[in-house]
Amino acid sequence: MAPGSPGRIAVDAMGGDLGPSEVVAAVKLALAQNPHLNPITLVGDEALLRPIISHYGLHRSERLSILHASEVITMEDKPLVALKRKKDSSMVRAIELVKAGEANVVVSCGNTGALMACGTLRLRTMEGVARPALAAVVPREGGHFVLIDAGANPEPKPEHLVHNSILGNHYCRVMLGIHSPRVGLMSIGTEDGKGNSLITETNELLKRIGGIIKYAGPIEGFQVFAEHVDVVVCDGFVGNIMLKSWESLAKFISGMLREELSANPMRATGALLSKGAFAALKDRINPERYGGAPLLGLRGNILKAHGSSNRHAIKSAIRAAGEIIKTDMNHRMEADIARANELLAAPVP
Repeated sequence: MAPGSPGRIAVDAMGGDLGPSEVVAAVKLALAQNPHLNPITLVGDEALLRPIISHYGLHRSERLSILHASEVITMEDKPLVALKRKKDSSMVRAIELVKAGEANVVVSCGNTGALMACGTLRLRTMEGVARPALAAVVPREGGHFVLIDAGANPEPKPEHLVHNSILGNHYCRVMLGIHSPRVGLMSIGTEDGKGNSLITETNELLKRIGGIIKYAGPIEGFQVFAEHVDVVVCDGFVGNIMLKSWESLAKFISGMLREELSANPMRATGALLSKGAFAALKDRINPERYGGAPLLGLRGNILKAHGSSNRHAIKSAIRAAGEIIKTDMNHRMEADIARANELLAAPVP
């Protein structure tokens, strides 16, 4: 099957810490779980990928193709240097498929800095957006919320956070199925005037575009994991710390539960009786559930998965890529960004 068919997902097979075998295993899981999933192009060293694909029984699949790329951008590579020297890398070739219209979404576990730099340089930001942002889905009471920005832009301007609120609003609709998401601005208090100049200025701007998003005002840390808002907007510095702290805490709680429940035979028996409840809890707080964070605001779609992602996390990222294609998310974002920029350009009453 030719690499360039409508609605195709390009998967960077070489960038992850666990190697191409784990990526191919994820593709097998994704195709098996969703018979209607978009066709997939694996981008990487064809000589290396062919035997792995055969091992997983995918060599005759009409929904899978390979695009050869002879180089790999490693986690140690400097982003801009790597993009200049490794033009035939799996990451660059995958993004170029989207630029050429031969794929709709890139999924990669590769070097975050290189992925963001290559995506921004090759695809460019959508009309009206100055900086792209990473969005992550995080569990909370009663469901999940979208955290944006999760690390792409650590020093934004107020207008960048306004754009993030719109990007996160649309991603929340797609991934969480919430028709009218409640959007909150991360701060150190809920009162107007609390926080630094970035937060106070952004708060005033978000009030001015209230007809485009359902703005719930500033929120503080106590409210993040309560059923208070569906989108949490912050700068990339704060967002990245929040995301990694939550993932570390989730692993800590899981490990602590295992340790305490196996401390003696009586607890082990109780744990066995409560196995279903613990399994449900693990599923809810599992960072692998959604797998990837999209780089929103580009003229194309990029999903960034952790470098250490296993097959289940990568499978979830591929599933998310299919949802993004299905909903034509970017065109809706562009329309709302244009409306917001008009409102912000108008004289303040």
